[in-house]
Amino acid sequence: MNEHTMRQYDVELDGVRTRVLQMGGYVEQQVVGALAGFMEGDMVLIERVIENDHHVNELEVEMDEVCNQIIARRQPTAKDLRTIMSISKVVTDLERIGDEAKKIAKVARTLYQNEPSGRPRTQLKHLGVQAIEQLRKSLDAMARMDMDAAAEVVREDHELDVEFKAVTRQLITYMMEDARTISRGIDILFAAKAFERIGDHAKNIAEYTIFLVRGRDVRHIGVHEVLKEVGHPDAS
Repeated sequence: MNEHTMRQYDVELDGVRTRVLQMGGYVEQQVVGALAGFMEGDMVLIERVIENDHHVNELEVEMDEVCNQIIARRQPTAKDLRTIMSISKVVTDLERIGDEAKKIAKVARTLYQNEPSGRPRTQLKHLGVQAIEQLRKSLDAMARMDMDAAAEVVREDHELDVEFKAVTRQLITYMMEDARTISRGIDILFAAKAFERIGDHAKNIAEYTIFLVRGRDVRHIGVHEVLKEVGHPDAS
């Protein structure tokens, strides 16, 4: 591969990284919109999030095609192939986050159509904000190729899980106290689970960032081992 071709190749890889981060920004806005629609009952915003999900799907298809073309034309080395495959996996997680945002918006639409003047009895705002922050941090860690920041996302995922369990307990209490709240409670629980899943996907993105930098697959090895892998001070 001559120098000119190598420069073109580097430009292509940089372009793919930029595009996946742009997709991440768009998906983040979908989640922000879903949370706002859920908390405020803004039907215009809710419908916009649902409608815009098709654009997230289009971005996934486009990114997959770009990655496949690079592999076919460039026959990348092991390191570059690792980059392309990691980006492809990040794209999949982003598309699934988009799906979760759509689910939240659909739940919000159902809740406010059935009870226009109501507000969710269980406040999901804190859970939603945590999920959005996890996503934002994971994308920022990927943009900067920052293993320490990525490890923090992996560690903080536990806090999101704890919040989800607290919301679940609260909802179960409501439903046990008043059977009339069961249908509504199940809908809200469905939205809460979607936020929890967004956190899981953000964690995946952080783990792919560590893989990109280190070449080490840190999925399924436990938080302490992840921190050790990146040399985090809390691992000692």
